[in-house]
Amino acid sequence: MLVDQLNKNKKNESYQQAVASDKPIRSVVKAISWRVVGTIDTLIVSLFITGEIKTATAIAGVDFATKMVLYFFHERVWNTIKWGR
Repeated sequence: MLVDQLNKNKKNESYQQAVASDKPIRSVVKAISWRVVGTIDTLIVSLFITGEIKTATAIAGVDFATKMVLYFFHERVWNTIKWGR
């Protein structure tokens, strides 16, 4: 039982170190990958609503840039919050 508890504590410590050690570059890569998915969605929805590829592309381009920056800062703030870890 004591050995199980020690192993559990080691796993928790290992997890906490992994979460706490996220680097800003990880947030950048996550932001870019998520924005690619989100931008494809925005492009499709914009094209469906406007019927114009030029307008849909412009909307998707602005959406990509602004939301990637917002996501990066959102991710960095959440990395400072210990709740739920």
